[in-house]
Amino acid sequence: MPKFAANLTMLYNEVDFLDRFEAAAKAGFSGVEYLFPYPFAKAELAERLQQFGLTQVLHNLPAGDWGDGERGIACLPDRVTEFQEGVGEAIEYARALGCKQVNCLAGLAPEGVDVGKVYETFVSNLKFAADKLGAEGIRLLIEPINTRDIPGFYLTGTRQALDVIAASGSDNIALQYDIYHMQIMEGDLAMTIKDNLPRIEHMQLADNPGRNEPGTGEIDYPFLFGFIDNLGYEGWIGCEYKPATTTDEGMGWVKPYLA
Repeated sequence: MPKFAANLTMLYNEVDFLDRFEAAAKAGFSGVEYLFPYPFAKAELAERLQQFGLTQVLHNLPAGDWGDGERGIACLPDRVTEFQEGVGEAIEYARALGCKQVNCLAGLAPEGVDVGKVYETFVSNLKFAADKLGAEGIRLLIEPINTRDIPGFYLTGTRQALDVIAASGSDNIALQYDIYHMQIMEGDLAMTIKDNLPRIEHMQLADNPGRNEPGTGEIDYPFLFGFIDNLGYEGWIGCEYKPATTTDEGMGWVKPYLA
């Protein structure tokens, strides 16, 4: 049966962030993920995880100035030092939270910069991060994202991501497959997951259109969950969606899996 993690950035916005751990545990989740732990003290987050018996499944590397529209800095040639410093900070948090995988957001492709230089920067940064994280027993993930929600995002497809991983030469980089993003960019979800399952270490979901909970859009999630389960996928699936009303009112789809 699939393992679902509550994405605390997207879910339970009815309460303050630190109270979302309790809300997720009460709903039956045993794992949580969220974009960034860095605004909070490591000890404070670790306490919430321990108090409510939750596993920290995933968080992202520092991704620049999120409030100003940045969506990662890994592909930016003039931000390499900042990227490397962010890897160190991510390791400190992952170690404190017992988090075994960290996602790297590629960022927006910089305008006026040679495409070859952007590619080389991204691959080099990933190799650096994978080596540093690997030494701590932490896996690096990369995630293709759709260009409708984030115009200009650099990493946009499964094949592109796998080619980048191969170019890095690292065995500590895997694919984070977001079903919602890839439905928009590629479709053919079931066969893409089947064909690339050995490289997929984490999944995320939302329905399309709207990025709301499963059952509100076009994706046949009951079929897809059964298909993924039959493939033998043992990783987590992060619930990274925007509740159509309130979080609790939209939880009917997942309750059978959490029971």
